[in-house]
Amino acid sequence: MTGFTRRLLRHLSFAVTACALMLGASAHAQSGYTQTRYPIVLVHGLFGFDSALGVDYFYGIPDALRQGGARVFVAQVSAANSTEVRGEQLLAQVKTILAVTGASKVNLVGHSHGGPTTRYVAGVAPGLVASVTSIGGVNRGSRVADILRGVAPAGSVSETVANGAASALVGLINLVSGGSGLPQMPTPALDSLTTAGLADFNRRFPQAVPTGCGSGAELVNGVRYYSWTGTQQLTNVLDVTDGPLAVMGLVFGEANDGLVSACSSRLGKHLGDYRQNHLDEVNQLVGLRDWFSADPVTLYRQHANRLKQIGL
Repeated sequence: MTGFTRRLLRHLSFAVTACALMLGASAHAQSGYTQTRYPIVLVHGLFGFDSALGVDYFYGIPDALRQGGARVFVAQVSAANSTEVRGEQLLAQVKTILAVTGASKVNLVGHSHGGPTTRYVAGVAPGLVASVTSIGGVNRGSRVADILRGVAPAGSVSETVANGAASALVGLINLVSGGSGLPQMPTPALDSLTTAGLADFNRRFPQAVPTGCGSGAELVNGVRYYSWTGTQQLTNVLDVTDGPLAVMGLVFGEANDGLVSACSSRLGKHLGDYRQNHLDEVNQLVGLRDWFSADPVTLYRQHANRLKQIGL
């Protein structure tokens, strides 16, 4: 039994217990505000995880969605690998979720590299996917990835050093998140996130990618596509991750969240730009964000309700 399957069974056990406990819960919790027809699957980005040391990658988001009635699963794919490898891992987990829940489709929600990862599954198996939502998704490449690839060209000593450092980071992530059984390949991951890498990916999986900086097609091959993103880097003086994101944001010369430009994030029907950086988009660092901007958790809940309203 794989680690993901064990976690899936724990989720289902929790769901059964929660249903019994919620009989006396508040009317708001019972309202079904986030109760989508199909399960929601959250997919992390580069160097991501499902949960590490008790902290969710999508901080506070799965529980908030479940409290409104959604069936939520958090995928665990390679922290660092190509989009195709991560996509095949996600496809296998989607099939497991469908088999266990009896659902016919899922709603995929991917952050950062999770955007192209979910798009891969929708591209190769559209019949299993009701919707794809890309949040801060690297849908047309990242200038940061381009610069890193330029500094560490293929076959160079700097590439070897960078690969070793990235591998060490991935090893630590695996240690604290339980993802040690997944293959990790930092260099293919970086190549997947460059402008050239995404151009090649988009030639093979063009669904819902806009030609400019607006919205793309909302419905393609029976799958609905959505996106939103952040466009700020410094959002909370208490968040130590804001500084590095602000420095990286300087390389873009256009609106960005510190790692991905606003235009690159566009996919399908674009739902908005927010005063969030790349980590705020998943309510990190542990909920430190711009208190005067949209609450990230609220955005996920509103989107689940949006999917519910259209029968997904």
